[in-house]
Amino acid sequence: MASFRLSRKKFAAHRSRNNQILLAALAQIQPQVDDAIAKYGRERIAIVLGTSTSGLHEGDTHVNLRTHGQPSTTWHYAQQELGDPSRFLSHWLALDGPAYTLSTACSSSARAMISGRRLIEAGLVDAAIVGGADTLSRMPINGFHSLESLSPTLCQPFGRDRAGITIGEGAGLMLLTREPQPIALLGVGESSDAYHISAPHPQGEGAIRAINQALADAQLTPDEVGYINLHGTATQLNDQIESMVVNALFGERVPCSSTKHLTGHTLGAAGITEAAISMLILERDLPLPAQDFSLSPRDPTLPPCGIIEQPQPLARPVILSNSFAFGGNNASILLGRVS
Repeated sequence: MASFRLSRKKFAAHRSRNNQILLAALAQIQPQVDDAIAKYGRERIAIVLGTSTSGLHEGDTHVNLRTHGQPSTTWHYAQQELGDPSRFLSHWLALDGPAYTLSTACSSSARAMISGRRLIEAGLVDAAIVGGADTLSRMPINGFHSLESLSPTLCQPFGRDRAGITIGEGAGLMLLTREPQPIALLGVGESSDAYHISAPHPQGEGAIRAINQALADAQLTPDEVGYINLHGTATQLNDQIESMVVNALFGERVPCSSTKHLTGHTLGAAGITEAAISMLILERDLPLPAQDFSLSPRDPTLPPCGIIEQPQPLARPVILSNSFAFGGNNASILLGRVS
């Protein structure tokens, strides 16, 4: 079994929970990464990651120790820098290609996927390790609490009694290459509506632009999408606006659900987490995840869309995954089987 303890002296400045779970994610694709290094060379592989917390937990611990007059011998400022995840992973793998981190709140890792794809298309690299990680820390918990957006129970996306998010933590990585694969990143879209620091645009303009860009990029119509993995945070405004957007573009024709009641909202890692769920559905022909309304019935006041309440097979091998973040940072990606 691989060890994820960052005990080597040269990695001491990178010792954080965020980076440890990144290594756990890396272990899932290590053989593919090793093959890419052998094929393309270390200078032709990029690392693009997303996070909203990085090592803030370690910073919290350091402050708490100092407040109580205790020494903090393991803390280094680099641990909580937002750029540290990509810098750490680049050093860990001894790669010489571009390495940077994006932080656009809850769309961070989805935008990392888009950015990695762009590097490949521009010919700057031949492969990109993309994804993200976020772990629990006081700042996001206190921040969402101040917004009265933390659910006291399991979150209930699109439920009548939804009361906010359930914060999760996690990491995910994918390897993008220019080589044909059975599952492909078919199209991407992104926008910044900058309407409000913590509320979506009331007409969903940025979300609509991101989805339409992804469809145009993939040269697909809405009716060719087989499933939508909704951002679905279980906040009042997000679920209302996203329902309106999906209704406007897809009506009730396309099955959709949010999987955040299964994973929690993993913040900067949400995009890659839900892209991974989408990829597994395509790869393993899994049934579509149903929306859980066991704790709260479906909200009848929301614009109607194709939310499913029972698992069902994927009818068309294309999945849209949405990530709509604070500040109007929107990203939509389309994954699909390639014959």
